Amino acid sequence: MTTRYRVECETSSMRTATPLKPRRARTAVHRYELSRAWQSMNDLAQTREEAHRRYSEILRDVEVMIDDHIAHQHDAENPFPSKLKLLVPSIGPFFTRLPLEAGFKFQDHKRYISSRRFVSPSFNDVRLILNSAQMMGRDQLRHPPARTFDGDVTLYDDGQSLEPSSPIVPRLIDLLRKNVKIGIVTAAGYTTADKYYARLHGLLDALANTAELTPTQKQSLIIMGGEANYLFEFSPSSPHLLAPVPRCRWLTPEMAAWDERDIAEVLDVAEAALGDCIKTLNLPAVLMRKDRAVGIVADPPSARIPRESLEETVLVVQKVLELSSAGRRGRVPFCAFNGGRDVFVDIGDKSWGVTVCQRWFAGGGNGNSGGDGGAAAIKGDNTLHVGDQFLSAGANDFRARSVGTTAWIASPAETVDLLDELAELMGKKMS
Repeated sequence: MTTRYRVECETSSMRTATPLKPRRARTAVHRYELSRAWQSMNDLAQTREEAHRRYSEILRDVEVMIDDHIAHQHDAENPFPSKLKLLVPSIGPFFTRLPLEAGFKFQDHKRYISSRRFVSPSFNDVRLILNSAQMMGRDQLRHPPARTFDGDVTLYDDGQSLEPSSPIVPRLIDLLRKNVKIGIVTAAGYTTADKYYARLHGLLDALANTAELTPTQKQSLIIMGGEANYLFEFSPSSPHLLAPVPRCRWLTPEMAAWDERDIAEVLDVAEAALGDCIKTLNLPAVLMRKDRAVGIVADPPSARIPRESLEETVLVVQKVLELSSAGRRGRVPFCAFNGGRDVFVDIGDKSWGVTVCQRWFAGGGNGNSGGDGGAAAIKGDNTLHVGDQFLSAGANDFRARSVGTTAWIASPAETVDLLDELAELMGKKMS
């Protein structure tokens, strides 16, 4: 899991975690405002208005660069890169416009960013501005949209469960009422429904007992576990309200081509590397091997593995896999990530998990949607993935950026705020 320490302190990761780099500009503006503050301590309103204007201008300029970049994305005949691509060579695709100025004004009204005279805009300020801009830049009504969510730290606190009293539960029910498709894409790799029910029982029980939703709307909830390895659909007649879906019904053609021997080789290499890390770093941990994953867990369970050791283990294993013959062949994708209390390597990653959700929902749950003769998958501009792990290394939500729009949150409370903001925007567009 992304710890609160990482979210609040990892400012250097802005270079890769987001496509924007407003830090230098905002720092210059802040220094200017700081000097103004010393000159005129009593002129608070004028200082606030000036800071608001300058922050807005900076974000408007970045917004224009993003619009230009999107135009380049759609112009296959233009051989020249956009200005944003030149400034940020690692920039990824944009699925929608990103109205940063409007996002800033929304967050400034909530967080009083322009009113601060000695504390410059923080990493969290920028992260939330990007979230708001992404909400505003999406077309909510053109097609029944898909929302996918991480589990730990996104829907519930790390290691906890989604309880009936959680404020997230009625908000998810409200999304289903509005014909929004919901996929919970989690790293938890359980092969049986009972364990997913234990983590999500608050939502599943509410879904089973509500009379507000039609059977079709209730079927618009699925669980994708192990990043992209186990699919469960809501089933009111099943003992744990979830029914496993055979892989033959939902594997994409690319995933179906993954060879079991290659999968075993990737996991063997990862297991050896994890074992070396246990010895080298003297970790209080033991290995755990599954059919589509391998990892280390604390031993005894009450032991705490230092965050630095977890991150070192992720980077070591990732590099070992990349340099191995299995990694160089690239036949099977994998994801190494820090779970906050453990480290796991999964086959596939959340980009594949979100893709399965897009295809499944587009096909009405009949499997293999988006293939020959099937319905077109829900596109990236109509998909939103909400998660807490978007740093470029050891963060499994990061890969979802390649298949849809994303929102980076740091706690379930922020997920509540995001869903309220989304509901407000959807209500305005509907009216």
